Amino acid sequence: MTDIVLIGLNHTTAPVELRECIAFTPEDTLVALDQLKQEPAIDEVLVYSTCNRVEILMVTDNIPVAVDITKNFIASIHQIPLERFEGVLYHRENDDAVRHVFRVAASLDSMIVGEPQILGQIKTAYQTATQKKASALILNRLLHRAFFVAKKVRTETGIGDRAVSISYAAIELSKKIFDSLVKKKVLMIGAGEMAELAVEHLLRQKVGDLYVANRTFERGVSLAERFKGQAVRIEEIPQWLEQVDIIISSTGSSELVIRRDQVKAAMRARRNRPLFFIDIAVPRDIDPEINRLDNAYVYDVDDLQNIIEENLEDRKKEALKGERIVDEAVIRFRDWCDNLNIVPTIVDLRNKLRIIIENELTRTFPSLQQTSLADQEALQKMIGTMVNKIMHDPTRLLKMEGHHINKPVYLDLLRRLFNLDE
Repeated sequence: MTDIVLIGLNHTTAPVELRECIAFTPEDTLVALDQLKQEPAIDEVLVYSTCNRVEILMVTDNIPVAVDITKNFIASIHQIPLERFEGVLYHRENDDAVRHVFRVAASLDSMIVGEPQILGQIKTAYQTATQKKASALILNRLLHRAFFVAKKVRTETGIGDRAVSISYAAIELSKKIFDSLVKKKVLMIGAGEMAELAVEHLLRQKVGDLYVANRTFERGVSLAERFKGQAVRIEEIPQWLEQVDIIISSTGSSELVIRRDQVKAAMRARRNRPLFFIDIAVPRDIDPEINRLDNAYVYDVDDLQNIIEENLEDRKKEALKGERIVDEAVIRFRDWCDNLNIVPTIVDLRNKLRIIIENELTRTFPSLQQTSLADQEALQKMIGTMVNKIMHDPTRLLKMEGHHINKPVYLDLLRRLFNLDE
């Protein structure tokens, strides 16, 4: 009996310090595939390792042995005592393993539900396994179904629709204020990872000119070159308020960088064209009183975080729809596996029936050997028809949906009744 088994750890079972120790580099993965696929108890194997999880997926005919081998391999390759991480490992079998793979691929099991990166990481892991010939019939089918399920969850639910990062939430807000971000002018003040990510998101929206202001002008020039923009001096900011549409600020200054009176003057020159401020600094760079001005919009980190929390709740609701898609896919995959398991028995029984019929015909009618070629072909066709009719009901019963629990019993009885293992 062939089984699917998965063992691993993730962000819910192991702290980051332990995940770092267990993580597989690309080179480690190649070694794992080479060594584990040589084990008699492991027929197929796939390894994927990200910052939040390490999982090894296998096809085996001996689950306890395969699991023990894999645990010891992890300990050996990372030179870590098994006792240090065995307690945080989980292992799933058959339907539970299939469901787990589908949920991971669909980002239902991610730290941030709906994040798209995990699917690409699993595709890369699968590509590596196929290149090393570590994946065969069952894992090939399972992974392709996982990719299909992930796509279906993303297209039929809103699991990935709403922003769940500070930088991306800022861009989503700016889209609500401006009908289109195309050709909008952007001023980035200061530097910082979130500010730079926000600029990268904006550039993907095909915004227009980008200006960079920094207290260290040379640093501003460097950032401007990176984003193909123009560096401006920090003291020039008031005059640029008249020209730009979006301002992203993250300076680390202890004082306000942009004050209400500066923006009020700029709004007159702008003829009240909307001006959008994204204040990612702590303490804040942008005077919150600016929000009182018509067509001036200021969002700080707390505002963006509140939006993210609301969006995460919405994603969790959409995830329930995704779980239903996964459950249906697990049932279909189980039926495929069950039908795969019955094929050898059906083939064995068909062959035995054909041999019995041919032998009895030859014994009863010895002269059949001397019949014409046309008669021989007609005879073989008749034998095939007889075998098909005899096999019809047992085959239909074995393939019938909803009988997966009894199929192993039926298969065993069939093999015993017809002595197929002699």
